[in-house]
Formats: sequence, structure tokens, C-alpha cells
Amino acid sequence: MLDHLYQGLLTALSPAVFPVLLFGVTGGIILGALPGLTATMGVAILLPFTFSMDSTPALVMLIGVYIGGIYGGSIAAILLKTPGTPASAASVLDGYFLASNGQAAKALSVSAISSFTGGLLSTIVLIAIAPQLATFALRFNAPEYFALALFGLTIIASVSGTNLIKGLLAGTIGLLVSTIGLDPISSVPRFTFGIMDLYSGVNIIPVLIGLFALSEAIMQAEGLLAGIKERMNRTSKTQSLTRSELKAILPTAIKSGLIGTTIGSVPGAGADVSAFACYNEAKRVDKNPQEFGNGSIRGLAAAEAGNNGVTGGALVPLLTLGVPGDAVAAVLLGALTIQGLTPGPLLFEHNPQVVYGVFSSMLIANIVMLIVGLVGIRFFCRIIDVPKVVLIPIIVLLSVIGAYAINNSMFDVYVAIFFGIVGFLLSRLDVPTSPILLALILGPMAEINLRKALLMYDNSWSFIYQRPIALAFLLLTVFSVYSTLKIKRKIKQLS
Repeated sequence: MLDHLYQGLLTALSPAVFPVLLFGVTGGIILGALPGLTATMGVAILLPFTFSMDSTPALVMLIGVYIGGIYGGSIAAILLKTPGTPASAASVLDGYFLASNGQAAKALSVSAISSFTGGLLSTIVLIAIAPQLATFALRFNAPEYFALALFGLTIIASVSGTNLIKGLLAGTIGLLVSTIGLDPISSVPRFTFGIMDLYSGVNIIPVLIGLFALSEAIMQAEGLLAGIKERMNRTSKTQSLTRSELKAILPTAIKSGLIGTTIGSVPGAGADVSAFACYNEAKRVDKNPQEFGNGSIRGLAAAEAGNNGVTGGALVPLLTLGVPGDAVAAVLLGALTIQGLTPGPLLFEHNPQVVYGVFSSMLIANIVMLIVGLVGIRFFCRIIDVPKVVLIPIIVLLSVIGAYAINNSMFDVYVAIFFGIVGFLLSRLDVPTSPILLALILGPMAEINLRKALLMYDNSWSFIYQRPIALAFLLLTVFSVYSTLKIKRKIKQLS
């Protein structure tokens, strides 16, 4: 294996491959930073350009876009409170707070270093124990996915801020929105009101853009019209990360990277779920949980390491079994097929140069991402210097373009505008919006897999104790609720 890996490194650093890798990572960061243009979209856009390329450069470029795109979403999330991708939604909780209090450079440094840590760890795990993780992932069926989604929904309590009731209200709104569309089992229309565009449900990207980008633009515009001073503190924006702070975030980043890798290896559980799960776990064990949501660098590190940890984990079932771990991996499956390669155990036997070329390129891609991220901080921070009267129309324009580009549909633009207004009104009532997004992500996953599990067991709930992995997740759910309530009481006592 070491010989193959060494040859893969030489291939990745060759003049024919490295420029393609650099282009992919840089392009992915740019795409990820633009609202609505997700890593999945970036990989899909570049897929046709790989038809005439050799297999290794083609896959390397697409994987570079994947890694860069997941990290890039944090830039807009931190500086503009506008997650470039759903995977960066958890980064808003502490990242934007830091940026708005004059610590934009520090927040961007935490993001770059944590993203690198999570991505590097996931790649190492991918190289070392891919077959074993793939075997574990294969044991997941409907009961396990339901239990995993239910466990994820308990994170709503963690991201609810100081008022748990308002957080649960927001989560309920998200669950209700997630039921819009055709019933996943019987295909009966639900809450569509005869609108054909709602038959396929509400797309998460317009909701994300509305709740975070447009609602923030409305609040900033309201402040300008009222003559209120800009909330962003422009002072000390170049303040860097200290050595003691670096030591403080590394354990969290390493732990979250490993958790993200495990979650990523489970097909269907993406970077957005991983980011919130890692954030919740970091808050649960932290000595100062009250700092989370108020500019905690450990909270930001957990979210960024968690979502980037998925990049390697999602390729585990893809390369070893031919089962894509997330949406990007599904596009990469198409790329492998186009190149005449069949994912699975035989891929390692018949095309080791391609496999280890991809492994080595992922290692280098994470290093390139770190360098580009750290070097680009001073340029990214200049976004703060743009006057709000100029920046607000740009945010709105990018938001509209991002919402429209998903399906080339004006309906998605209307959805984004609607949720922008909803997000603005909820912020006025001090209701957090993150639980809405989390419930919208996990609600369909929980519903469809619960109903499938009940069908598998003849409408019996016996799967709860007959499936060890599902039972373990359900016990974790109970423990998560208990620990979150305990943390809330502790924060209340300290305040």
C-alpha cells in the first residue's frame, strides 16, 4: 500500500495533475462562498469537462472542487452571516459573532485550520480503514437511519440559544415545512394547495438563503434606513489566532473530524448533519458551554472540522462498495462510470494507480485548501470594508441568483424571499432560525425511515430493541436530551 501511495503522491504532484488540483480547490472555494452554489453543483458543472480527460486528473479536479466547496461556504457564513452551503449553517452560530466583534481574521483562521484538520483526518481514515468503515455503513437500514435522524433532531435544543421553548417552536416550523409535498410512501399530496411546484417539496437551498442571507440583508437595510450605526465592528479585523487558542481548538477539531468521518461513511448523512452533530457534542463536553453561540472558537472549530470530515468519509462506501455517501459522491460515481471505472473491491485490484492517485490528491488538496484559506484571509476581510449600502444589494443579487440557479425556477426565488421575511420576523421575536434548517434537513429522513421500519416489522415498534445500532442511537438521543437540559440549567445558573 505504501508503494502505491508513494506513486500516487508523485502522480498528484506531476505537472499534468497538480495544476488541475489547484484549479479544482480554488474554484471550489469560490463556488462554496457564493450562496446557493453548493459543492454538489460545482462538481456537477465541471463533470462534462472531464469527458475528454484521463481518469486520474478528472477525478482529482472534481474531488478538489468538493473539498474546496465544503470549506468555502464558511467564508460567507462568517463574514456575511450567509452560509455559502448548507454544510456551513452551523458555522454562522459563532463565526458571524466573532466577525461582527472585530475578529473576522481569527474566525477565518479557525475555519481554515479546522477544515484542514477534519479533511486530513478523514483522508487518513479513508486510506487506512476504508473497507471496515464500509462494512459498518452497510449495516444501516431504515431503523438505523430513523434513530440517527431522531438523534440529530435533539440538537435543536442545543442550538436554541437561551430560550428552549422558542427553539422548539422553530424546530416545529421546520418539521411542518418538511412535510410539504408528496407523501414519501403513498404519494398523496400534502399541504401543496394545488401548486405543482410544491409537489416535490420545499428545496432546502432557497430556505437556507432566505433564513440567513435575505433576512440579514433586510435587517441591515432596516438599520441603514433608520440611521442605525452598522453592527459590524471594523476594528481589529486582522487579529490573528494565538498559539494558546490554536492549542484550545485542536482537540475539538480532531474529535469532530473523526466524528464527521464516521457520519460521512453512512450513506445519506451529509456534511450539514455532521456539522450540527459535532457542534452539539463539542458544546456538551465543553467547560464553558455558555460561550457557544456567543463567539466560541471551539464551536466554530467543531462545525468546520465536522463538515470537512465528511469529505473522506463519504468516499468510503463509494470506492469500496459503489454506494455514494452523499450527493457529491453520487456525482463522483457518475464520473467514475464515465471514465470506465467500476467502484468496488475490484477497483482497488484492477486500478490501484487511480485509487491511490485519488487518495494522495486528497491529502494534497487539503494542504492546498489550508494555504489558500490562510493566505486569502486579508483579502476576504476586505469584504467587511465594503459599505453596507453597496454590500446589501450584492447579497440580495447573489441570493436571488443562487436560489434561481438550483432548478432555473422563479418559484425557488419566491421561496427564498418568503423565508427571508419569515427569518426577519422571527429575529424580531428573538426566535432562532437554525432549528428550522436542522428540522428541514432531518425531518424527511426521520419520517420516511420510521415508516419504512414499521413496514419492515409489520407495524410493530419491536425494531427499537431488535436492532442494536438503532437502539444505541436511541439511547444516545435520551442522553443528548438529558445532557442538553443539564447544560441549559448550568448556563442559567451562571447568567
